[in-house]
Amino acid sequence: MLSPKLYDVIINGGGPVGVGLAIELGQRGHRVAVVEKHLQPQPIPKGQNLTQRSVEHFNAWGCEAELRSAYVLPEGSGIGGMTSYGTLLSGLNYDWLNRARVAKFYFTANARLPQYSTEAVLRQRALCIPEIDLYYGYEGVGLKQSDTHVNFEIMNRENQQLHNLEGQYLVGADGSKSLVRSQAKIDEQVAPYNKLMALVVFRSTELHDLLKVYPGKAFYNVLHPDFKGYWQFFGRVDHGTTWFFHAPVPLGTKADAHDFVAMLHKAVGQDFGLEIDYVGFWDLRIAYSKEYRKNRIFVAGDAAHSHPPYGGYGINTGFEDARNLGWKLSAVLQGWGGDALLDSYDSERRPVFQSTARDFIEKFIDEDQRFLDSFTPESTSNFAELWQDRNSGADEVFAFEPNYQGSSVVQEGSGEPSAMGHHITKAEAGHHLSPQPLLGDITMFEALVADFTLLCDGSHPQAVANYVTAARELNIPLTVVDSLSPEAVAAYETDHILLRPDHYIAVTGLDVGPTAALRRAVGLAC
Repeated sequence: MLSPKLYDVIINGGGPVGVGLAIELGQRGHRVAVVEKHLQPQPIPKGQNLTQRSVEHFNAWGCEAELRSAYVLPEGSGIGGMTSYGTLLSGLNYDWLNRARVAKFYFTANARLPQYSTEAVLRQRALCIPEIDLYYGYEGVGLKQSDTHVNFEIMNRENQQLHNLEGQYLVGADGSKSLVRSQAKIDEQVAPYNKLMALVVFRSTELHDLLKVYPGKAFYNVLHPDFKGYWQFFGRVDHGTTWFFHAPVPLGTKADAHDFVAMLHKAVGQDFGLEIDYVGFWDLRIAYSKEYRKNRIFVAGDAAHSHPPYGGYGINTGFEDARNLGWKLSAVLQGWGGDALLDSYDSERRPVFQSTARDFIEKFIDEDQRFLDSFTPESTSNFAELWQDRNSGADEVFAFEPNYQGSSVVQEGSGEPSAMGHHITKAEAGHHLSPQPLLGDITMFEALVADFTLLCDGSHPQAVANYVTAARELNIPLTVVDSLSPEAVAAYETDHILLRPDHYIAVTGLDVGPTAALRRAVGLAC
């Protein structure tokens, strides 16, 4: 065994969440190790839908342009979704998950590309940051933590040689069967939605031609009464040839003993030519860790929460874990964040996932089953109208606004962190900041930095000076942007906003003194 290498943070799991977290920390100057068993991203199309908020992370990580250039779908092909009754070609369908409806509330546009392409972009970005060591082809085998550090033993998968890494903190971003979560003795809560699901990757230009009747769509749900509210789900990998398909199958199903061609034909509603490239299976489960932190050990991404690919919530939730945890670890490592700030990772992120599971994913399954049990085209004269009305207002898109309202590290107020929110321009503590104009040529997103930002209109110079003094005394990095336009002040309904490094709002207005506001925001006792 080699002598241990010393790091600020060790991350077990080099998928998108783990590498994203490494970039967040590496850009802040911290020594980071990423341990990943796969030498290359796995070529399985999943995690395709990236929200506007997730693309904001790529902008902050310095690789949004590379993400855009990695698109598989051609420009103008559309990335929307739809849901059909019975079969894909039944003619009974409605638009679903149209995230363009909330575009004006974010700084960047949403995106769609396979997870392996997203992961390749992040890997390339990580290579450009000298503070990050990438242990590809290694896997974690054991850990020990003390009051001051964590020892993490890893093994080279090719020659079985063992190495010992030592870090101040360890993060498990190592999937739903997380070694870190297991060895840290972090328990899971599992909801009763377990199903065996098949993933079929296939090629078919005929299906592309059939679906030209639904332009601008890249993913398609089929709800059939036989599946009791669970989806049959088609998605484009490229535009014209390659597809993936998820659907429930009986327990014990084997790839070589099930007629997947017939299953695909039935789901589409007619026969079409296709060639199957891959068949795999996964367990549909909704689960979350009962703790996201165990002393110096954290879990993130699928290690902290897992659910079916309903609405693309998984990878997006994981990226938000990385952004939330990254600045907080950095604050503590740099000495200006309190230990309570690390606790707030759990108290902010875990309720958001619980809400995502309860208020969106489980709700989808339950509501779909109730509708299918209550109405059929044969027995309901206005079935087509009822079907079309199911999502006419895109309610789930407007309602999905993860926020930290009521958190212990934002301005004191009612409520609690949740995925249920609202898309409004008013600045509210714990919520994401929407884009508004600044005076001059620079955009607000260009003005925001990696540390705390005080946004104001310059009308209270002494208040700004007091913030600067308080931040200096507390060693908290703070940038002042004093060029809010009158339009921005009107939209935000305030002329002073203290913004966290992850671009969530910590405080609005001047009712709270700057020292108290900053101390609370970084987990220091007031």
